[in-house]
Amino acid sequence: MVYSVLMAVIFITQLVRSGTWFFMCVRASVNLHNRVFGRLMRTSIAFFETKPIGRILNRFTKDMGVVDEQLPTVSYELNQIFAQIIGSVIVVSIVNPYLIIASIFLIAIILVIRWLYLKTGRDIKRFEGIARSPLYDHMTTTLSGLPTIRAFKVQDLFLRQYYRHQNDHTSAYFMCISASRVLGDHPKRFRRTFAYGVTMDWLCVSYLFCVTLFLMVYHKDLESGSAGLAFTLAMGLAGMAQWGVRQSAECETQMVSVERIVEYSGLEPETELTDSLQSPPREWPQTGRIEFVDVSLRYPNRPEPTLNGLNMVFTGGQRVGVVGRTGAGKSSLVAALFRLHPTGGRILIDGVDHRTVLVGELRRQLSVAPQEAIVFGGSVRHNLDPFDEHREDRLWEALEAVQLRQAVLEMPAQLGHELTDGGANLSVGQRQLLCLARAILRRSRILVLDEATASVDPETDALIQRAIGRHFAAATVLTIAHRLHTVIDSDQVLVMDAGRAVEYGPPHELLASSEGVFYGLVAQTGRQMAGELCRAAKQAYDERRSASGDHRLD
Repeated sequence: MVYSVLMAVIFITQLVRSGTWFFMCVRASVNLHNRVFGRLMRTSIAFFETKPIGRILNRFTKDMGVVDEQLPTVSYELNQIFAQIIGSVIVVSIVNPYLIIASIFLIAIILVIRWLYLKTGRDIKRFEGIARSPLYDHMTTTLSGLPTIRAFKVQDLFLRQYYRHQNDHTSAYFMCISASRVLGDHPKRFRRTFAYGVTMDWLCVSYLFCVTLFLMVYHKDLESGSAGLAFTLAMGLAGMAQWGVRQSAECETQMVSVERIVEYSGLEPETELTDSLQSPPREWPQTGRIEFVDVSLRYPNRPEPTLNGLNMVFTGGQRVGVVGRTGAGKSSLVAALFRLHPTGGRILIDGVDHRTVLVGELRRQLSVAPQEAIVFGGSVRHNLDPFDEHREDRLWEALEAVQLRQAVLEMPAQLGHELTDGGANLSVGQRQLLCLARAILRRSRILVLDEATASVDPETDALIQRAIGRHFAAATVLTIAHRLHTVIDSDQVLVMDAGRAVEYGPPHELLASSEGVFYGLVAQTGRQMAGELCRAAKQAYDERRSASGDHRLD
C-alpha cells in the first residue's frame, strides 16, 4: 500500500511538473513570436530592401522551430538531470564522505571542458544559422522565377548554385554536430552514433576507476550493500554527468536561435503612435495638391542622395508624367511621398505636412499601381476590398470599369474565386487591371502609377489609360514611365536627373526646345517614333486648350 501511494504521488508530481514546464515554454514561445512579428510588420521598408528574404525566413522557420520543439525538451532534461546528480552525490556522500571528493573533482573537470567547448560551440552554431539563410533565399528565388529559369534553360546553373549553398550549410552543420559530440552522448544512444564522446568517456572511466579502487582498498569498513549502492550510483552519476553537461551545452547553443530571433525585437518602427501625429480632416485631401519643399532622400546603402533638394508643385487634378534615365530618382519620388524612407525637407499635401500624419492614415489616402502588381492569396473579393468596406455592387462597378467583369463572371465562384499567391492564375494584364480596380474602388485623390504598364501589351496599356482618364479625372495622377507615349498626353511632364527636377511643363512646350532634356529623350526613340510622339503631344495640348476655352465660354 505504501509503495502504491508513493508511485501515485511520483506519477502525479511528474505529470504536474512536465505539464507546467511545457505550458510555460509554449507561452514564452508564443509571446516571443508575436513580439518579434509585430516589430517586423511595423519596421521600415528599408529593412526588407537590405535583408535577404532567406534570412528573415530562417528566423521564423528553423530558429522558431528550435525554440518551439527542441529547446523545451533539452531544458527539461537538463533540469531533471541536475536534480538527479544532486541526489546521487548526496547518497554517495552518505555511504562514504570521501567519495564526494572524486565526484566534485569529476564535475569540476567536466565544467572546465564545457566552458572550453562553449567558447567555439556558440560561434559554430551562429555560423550554421548564417549558412542556412542563403539556402532559403536561393530556394525562394528559384521557385518564384521558375518559368524564367526554364525559358532560358539555365536549370543546371541554379542547380550548381543550390549545391554550393547546400554544401556550405552541410559543412557548418556537420562541424556543429561533431563539436557537440566531443562532450559525449547518452549511453542509450550508443548504438546509434559512432561518436560517443571520447573526452567525456575517458573522464567517466577515470571516475569509475577511482571509486572502484577506493571501494577495494577500504572494503573492510564497508558493508556489501553499501558498497554496491555506492558503485551503482557512481556509475549512474558518471552517465548523468556526461549527459547533463552534453544537454547543458546543447541548451546553450540552442539559445543562439533565441538570440537570433530577439535581434528582430529591436527593430525600429516606421513611426510611433504618439500625440505629435495627427489625423487629418475627414475630407483630406480635397484637391490633391502636392508640394515638395527642398526634399532630399538617401538610401541606407548608398553614399549619394537619390533626391537632392527637390522643389516642385503638382497642381491638384492634373496628370503629371515623371520621366528620366535610370537612377534619376523617379521611384524615389514615390518612396518619399509614401514615407517608405526617412526624408529631409517637407512634402505638403493640400497644405498638410505628410510627416505630421499617421503613416497608416497617409497611405490609406494614396493609391499606387506598381510595376509588379500586388495580388494576395485569397478570393477576388478579398483582393478588391481587403477590409470589407464596400458593397458588392461597388465591386462589380470597379471590375466593369477595367473590363474585368466578364472574366470574373466566368470564374467558378465569381467574386469568391480563390487567387493563388501573387496571382499566378491570372495573366499579367489581368493582375494590373485588378490593382487598378482596387484603386478605383478607393476613389483616392492621388494616384501613383510606378511603371504600371511596363510589362503589359499596348492594348492593355491603352485600356488602363482610358480607365484612368474616366475615373480619375479630378484626381492628381503621377505616372512614372520609361515608355514616353504613356506620358506624352499628360498635363505636365517632370524630367528628373540625379535627384533634381531639370524640366517641368506641358510636353508640347518642352518639345519646342531642341536643347531640352525631354526633347533629347524623345529624339532617342527614333525619327518615326519621335514624330508620332510630337504629334500626340501637340494634339493633347490643343485638346486641353480647346476644352479650357469652352469652359471659360460656359
